[in-house]
Amino acid sequence: MASKALLFAALFFLLLHPSATQSRLARHPCKSLVFFFHDILYDGTNSHNATSAIVGAPAWANRTRLAGQSHFGDVVVFDDPITLDNDLLSAPVGRAQGLYVYDKKDVFTSWLGFSFVFNSTEHKGSINFAGADPLMNKTRDVPVVGGTGDFFMARGVATLTTDAFEGEVYFRLRVDIKLYECW
Repeated sequence: MASKALLFAALFFLLLHPSATQSRLARHPCKSLVFFFHDILYDGTNSHNATSAIVGAPAWANRTRLAGQSHFGDVVVFDDPITLDNDLLSAPVGRAQGLYVYDKKDVFTSWLGFSFVFNSTEHKGSINFAGADPLMNKTRDVPVVGGTGDFFMARGVATLTTDAFEGEVYFRLRVDIKLYECW
């Protein structure tokens, strides 16, 4: 009986020991990627090169201008080019397709749901993202919630950084993706 108690105490100690818990919690990405996502919002005059459009707006707003200071209530869909560098005119390696919803009245923030859809020689398939985007923060983390093809069932985090913007019509995001589950 004493040997069972001693064995239990030893196992309990090993489970609580800092080195055991640190090794379980220490995770390193299995894949790291960096892309640039270029969004050009339709403003009523730029239909030839717009890659996003307001599809829902509050009653006091319209669909060619974002609503108020925080843009609360606006729903924007997009089909934006993804590049390997910050040049909008670089060859796209895929498309960012999805939507963002400005979801707070008093703070400039949005909720994102989108996919990076690849069809290049280097990558095939998609990476899916969903989560809050507190736009006023320098960097924001959005969960990677899945994928297809080369990114089948991927899990991880994408760190978004606003790399450039021109008023409310154009913005560019640097997307630093760290995948922690790769198949």
